[in-house]
Amino acid sequence: ALLSAVFSTLLAIPVARALARRRFPGRGALITLMGAPFLLPAVVAILGLLAVFGRSGLLNQGLAALGLPAISIYGLHGVVVAHIFLNLPLATRMILQGWLALPSERIRLAQSLGFGPRETFRHLEGPMLREVLPGTALVILVICLTSFAVVITLGGGPSATTIELAIYQAVRFEFDLGKAAALAGMQLALGSIATLAAWLLTRPAGFGAGLDRDLRLTAPAGWRRWGDMGALAAVGLFLTLPLAAVLLRGLTGLADLPASVLPAAGRSILVALASALLATTAALTLALAAARRPRPLIETAATLPLATSGLVLGTGLFLLIQPLVPPTTLALPVTVLVNLALSLPYLYRILLPETRALHADYGRLADSLALQGWPRLRWLVLPRLARPLGFGAGIAAALSMGDLGVIALFAGEQQATLPLVVSQLTGAYRMEAAASAALILVTLSFALFWVFDAGGRRVAA
Repeated sequence: ALLSAVFSTLLAIPVARALARRRFPGRGALITLMGAPFLLPAVVAILGLLAVFGRSGLLNQGLAALGLPAISIYGLHGVVVAHIFLNLPLATRMILQGWLALPSERIRLAQSLGFGPRETFRHLEGPMLREVLPGTALVILVICLTSFAVVITLGGGPSATTIELAIYQAVRFEFDLGKAAALAGMQLALGSIATLAAWLLTRPAGFGAGLDRDLRLTAPAGWRRWGDMGALAAVGLFLTLPLAAVLLRGLTGLADLPASVLPAAGRSILVALASALLATTAALTLALAAARRPRPLIETAATLPLATSGLVLGTGLFLLIQPLVPPTTLALPVTVLVNLALSLPYLYRILLPETRALHADYGRLADSLALQGWPRLRWLVLPRLARPLGFGAGIAAALSMGDLGVIALFAGEQQATLPLVVSQLTGAYRMEAAASAALILVTLSFALFWVFDAGGRRVAA
C-alpha cells in the first residue's frame, strides 16, 4: 500500500500539472476519463492489465517478436502496477484541484514580476504541493490497504500476501475463526490509523481566497511543452489500452459465455439496486440530521467505514451468523449490508453540503408551515436534492456491482455474483470467457450509474 501510494502520487504530479496549464482538444474527455477507474470494478481492471502485461499479453508478444525474454506481472510489482492503474487518476484529480485553487491574483502577481517556470514552482506550485501531496498519498494508502481482488489475482504467492488475503485463507481454507478475527482486528487498526492520519494531514493550501479563478499558469514552451504532452499521452495510453484490450477480447468471446454468467449478473444487479437504495436512504437521513444540528456521533458513524473493508466487515458478520445459520444462505443479504456500509461515507460527503444549503435556505420556512415528515420529504427535500441523490445512488450501485470482498467469503455456486464469476474464470485461465463476463460487468456498472445520475438530473430540471 505504501509503495502504491508513493508511486501513484509522484506519477500524478506531472499529469496534473500538464492538465492545469495546457488547453487542448479532448482535455475535458481526458479529465472525465480520470474519474472512470473509481467506478471500474477491480476485476475488470485486472483483466485489462493481464491482456497487456500478462503471459500472452501485448507487451510479451512484442518482446517475443524482438527475441527478448518475457516478463511476469504476478507478484509485488504486479500488485503495485494494478494499484497505480486504479489510483493514479484519483491522485491526478486531487492534485489538479490544488493547481486550480491557486488564486488568480497570485498568478497575476507572479506574471507581473516576470517569474519563469523555476520561480513559479518555488513560490507557488511547491508550497501548494507540500500541502496537497501528504493528504493525497494517505487517501490512496487507505484505499490500497483494503485491496483484496488485486492481491488475490496478481499476488503470485506468499511474498505478496496481505492481511486481507490471510483473513480470506483463514476463513475459507483453514476455518480458523479465531485467527480470522485477530487478523481482522489488525486490519481495522491499520485502517483506522491511516484514516486518522489522512484526516489530520489533509489541509487547505493556505494561499487565501481570490476574486476569481479564470487565470491559469503560463504554459512554457520548449522541452517543457513536450514533457507535458508526453505525460498526458503516457497516462492516456496507460488508462485506455487495458480497457480497449478487455473490450476487444470480450466481444470475441460473447458467444461462448458460461451458463453461470447471466444468473450471476442478475444477482449482481439485485445487490446493486438494494445497496444503492439503502445507502442513499441512510446517507440522506444522516446528512439531514447533521445539517439541522451538527453532532460528532453522526460524523463518526458516517466516516468510520473508511477505516475498514468489505472483508473485515464480512468476517465480523460471518462470526455472528455462523453459529446460527449456514453463512451461504445469507450471502446476498450480507453483501448488501456490507456494500451499504462501504458506500455510506461517499454518499454522506456528497449530500452534506446540499442538505446544509437546503436547511439554511428553506428550513425556517418549512418549520413555519409545519411541513414535517413525509410531506416535507416529498415536496421539499427530494425535489431539491434529486441531483446529488441520483449521483450518489449511481456511485453506490456501481461500487456494489464490482465488489469482490465479502461475497468471496460467503458465496457458494448458487450465490456467486458477476465479479466472483469473473475472478473464478480468470483463476481457471479461461481468459476469453473472463473478458466477456468482465465486459458485461463494466457495461452494467456504468449503465446503472448513468441511469441513476441521469434520473436525478432530469428530476432536478
